[in-house]
Amino acid sequence: MDRKLALVTGASAGIGAAFARIYASHGYDIALTARRTDRLEKLAEEIRLRHGVETLTIAADLAEPESPGAILDHLTAHGRVVDALVNNAGYGVPGGFLESQWTTHAAFLQVMLTAPSELAHRVLPGMAARKFGRIVNVASLAGLIPGSPGATLYGATKSYMVKFSQSLHLENQGTGVHVSALAPGFTYSEFHDVNDTREQISRSAPEWMWLGADEVAAAGYEAAEANRPICVPGAPNKAIAAAVKLIPDEWALALMASQGPRFRGRVCR
Repeated sequence: MDRKLALVTGASAGIGAAFARIYASHGYDIALTARRTDRLEKLAEEIRLRHGVETLTIAADLAEPESPGAILDHLTAHGRVVDALVNNAGYGVPGGFLESQWTTHAAFLQVMLTAPSELAHRVLPGMAARKFGRIVNVASLAGLIPGSPGATLYGATKSYMVKFSQSLHLENQGTGVHVSALAPGFTYSEFHDVNDTREQISRSAPEWMWLGADEVAAAGYEAAEANRPICVPGAPNKAIAAAVKLIPDEWALALMASQGPRFRGRVCR
């Protein structure tokens, strides 16, 4: 097969679907994985008709530890290897740390931290051997700012994704493998509908803070092609990320604490 293959997790909507369309527009075949089979099939048909590329759909729940291996085994059975990986699957758990059972947090960590790390670990050897690869880890502006009350593990996992991507970027310099972390702020998608925070977010986040999923994914694609280790799309988000580096940690934490009632349970993406 001459065309390269891009694997996109959380591909059924939002940033993931936008990434799938962008990679298809650049001639990649597309492997789509998410939990919602009907959404995947609809997107796969759209991409096939519009771009004339091959699409594969794999219904999988990354909260199940065996899913990363099963996804890649499915592709191997179809004679395909992963040339571009977009670790996009994600969600938020609103509320304070003790407001959810540990099983909820454990599933969250599996999806947000373990699964993307395992997928990268499994596909990197082949990318290095072929001297070509692209890995985009979708992080968040929340991973670049101090922790806030509520959604306790979200910022922590996104901070991990930023540092993880930076390290992989350095480890793979000169190999033809590019690794980038994409750190968007508030993005128009179904993200906040899934965790039932849409009404709260709409009231408290001004319109100028929001970007479209297509705009965010395009920035991530360009960053990976340019081999930039981190991409923060949107001028307001860039300003926030820069400002946090300039003020003392205790000031930043005090600001997050003062905004607790307003920001509780909110996550950027």
